[in-house]
Amino acid sequence: MTRSDKTRPRKQIHLAAHFPGVNNTTVWSDPRSGSHIEFESFQRFAGIAEDAKFDFLFLAEGLRLREQGGKIYDLDVVGRPDTFGVLTALAAVTDRIGLTGTINSTFNEPYDVARQFATLDHLSRGRAAWNVVTSWDAFTGENFRRGGYLAQEERYDRARNFLHATAELFDSWTGEEIVADKESGTFLLRGNPGGFAVQDDHFDIHGNFNVPRSPQGRPVIFQAGDSDAGREFAASTADAIFSRHGTLEAGQAFYADVKGRLAQYGRRHDELLVLPAATFILGDTEEEAQEYAAHVRRQQVSGQTAIKFAEQLWNRDLSSYDPDGPLPEVDPLVGESTISKGRASVRMNADPVAVAGEWRALAAAKGLSLRDVVVEKTARQNFFGTPESIATTIDEYVQADASDGFIFVPHITPDGLGEFADKVVPILQERGVFRSDYEGTTLRDHLGLATPAARGRHREPAGATS
Repeated sequence: MTRSDKTRPRKQIHLAAHFPGVNNTTVWSDPRSGSHIEFESFQRFAGIAEDAKFDFLFLAEGLRLREQGGKIYDLDVVGRPDTFGVLTALAAVTDRIGLTGTINSTFNEPYDVARQFATLDHLSRGRAAWNVVTSWDAFTGENFRRGGYLAQEERYDRARNFLHATAELFDSWTGEEIVADKESGTFLLRGNPGGFAVQDDHFDIHGNFNVPRSPQGRPVIFQAGDSDAGREFAASTADAIFSRHGTLEAGQAFYADVKGRLAQYGRRHDELLVLPAATFILGDTEEEAQEYAAHVRRQQVSGQTAIKFAEQLWNRDLSSYDPDGPLPEVDPLVGESTISKGRASVRMNADPVAVAGEWRALAAAKGLSLRDVVVEKTARQNFFGTPESIATTIDEYVQADASDGFIFVPHITPDGLGEFADKVVPILQERGVFRSDYEGTTLRDHLGLATPAARGRHREPAGATS
């Protein structure tokens, strides 16, 4: 369905906030930029998002400092406290906003991850979400016992089995094993509480899960893959999928493709949400916003950063090139990357030579330098304009089935989200497409997602009262 279907009620917009890290979104040169280590930054950011009634906040994950050409990549966020530590602390200082964290399925184990998320869901009273990712680089693997990395098909196979194993653990407490004793006022355990057994090509585990069923049953599951395997993985198992498709047409194509895969898994259209990441720039006029947006993009992609991005495509040392000059005439080296250790140069580009040709064509058509091209090619979905025009565009994208909402990434942290919350959110609320207050208590409530059924139902002995 599209917004041309006048019989359909207007969709409610989902809004989330990403604390930027493990990327080059943050403008460090701005004096308003704060720490990415001190808890106060995370708390302030969460407070702004919760006051604006956002669905959730999102933390990415970096398991090793980036390196390129054998050196630590120092033009980026250089670290991030442990995701679970930050989210657990935020659970104590927030009440309703969802708490989403990226946790890797390649280098972790199902029991540990299930235990941590079940604990977070209990501590937050049902606000936990897990962005399931795989790892594709060897230098990250060096931090872990197994080391190395898995080919794409193996990564997703392990991820599917990993998610199945954690589901078995989350569901292992059925409710029938917990019996309330009226006289003593305690709860008794019967049978085999938390009993589980999983055996497949990746895991052979059995025992008893030691965290009772949490308020949401399972955390909300997010998936970030854009490949065909990633889309299929999301359609079969995820509650929401991130998207990097920025234009209306590309967003609609991605939306239709992913939603169209649900039926084969017995799932409904509304059981998977599509949530692209987006940046925003506000101005008193459209012209002012456009000028400032261009300024911000140039701050985000310095000359040095442009060279680093280009090296990842060309798979060559380009340090002798002028970022404000033309693109390299030499073609990319195809094959195993010599620039980013352990990373295949074709990870994001199936045909790097063809992509380099597209970059050159763009530069020639618009008279762009290497840095200019990187600025254009690395831009995310940007909303820039007046608060009224941005609110209108967001609503149009959602009603046109290009997304179900957006995850906004401010370029200033922790306070950069405040302007959007103060000026854009009230307009969406006035139009009736975004909540004025939380109606439920769990993240599944906010997102309109059902709570997965347990294997059994809670059973109380005769004479017991609630």
